[in-house]
Amino acid sequence: MKKRLILQEITRTFEDGGIEITILDKLDLEVAEGELVAVMGPSGSGKSTFLSIAGALLEPTSGHVLLDGESITGKNKQELSDLRLKKIGFIFQSANLIPYLKVEEQLVLVSKLAGMEKAKATKRAKDLLDKMGLSHRRTAYPEKLSGGERQRVAIARALMNDPAVLFADEPTASLDASRGLDIVSMIAKQVKDQRKSAVMVTHDDRILPLCDRVLFLENGKLVEKKEAPQSTFHVV
Repeated sequence: MKKRLILQEITRTFEDGGIEITILDKLDLEVAEGELVAVMGPSGSGKSTFLSIAGALLEPTSGHVLLDGESITGKNKQELSDLRLKKIGFIFQSANLIPYLKVEEQLVLVSKLAGMEKAKATKRAKDLLDKMGLSHRRTAYPEKLSGGERQRVAIARALMNDPAVLFADEPTASLDASRGLDIVSMIAKQVKDQRKSAVMVTHDDRILPLCDRVLFLENGKLVEKKEAPQSTFHVV
């Protein structure tokens, strides 16, 4: 099975008062296509650093990151920017929608930055909004959307350029239990249907049954303590 995300012996250190602090210590991770992996850990464990390195936002002190078989080592800022735009989809805790753009425009802007033809972008945006149950909201501004609707728009936007890997940073933190489960269920479905790899950093143990694996970041490494619990929820 194809591994769309591979991290090999990732180490990240920094100096504090002349003392070298190790945040990530030869961390390894492989995520197969169609797989949703949850990463948990206490505050200060390095989850944000891990996500930034995996998402090509931060360079590791040592080690290698491969996205869809392509190494990010040695790429310049513009090359990394292009790679993030075409290979990676980010879903953030607060959706981060642009307040002055309508729902459909949020998606089309992303495709425009990637150089997608306008007609193709418009069709893809329509298809994604249909899948997310948001066709009736395509001309609405973010302020008119519910929290769950904003996160669904964020998922659609993350998928707009058909990325290989999805990263979700606490996507349920601002949602109640029911909406949180709906959002992660949608992420899981898109990952399975479109054969993407996905990593979700979360503190929300309610959604763990929807994940294929649950890893814990401890002492700079990812540890799989147990299998993800069996879900009582259906991915729809």
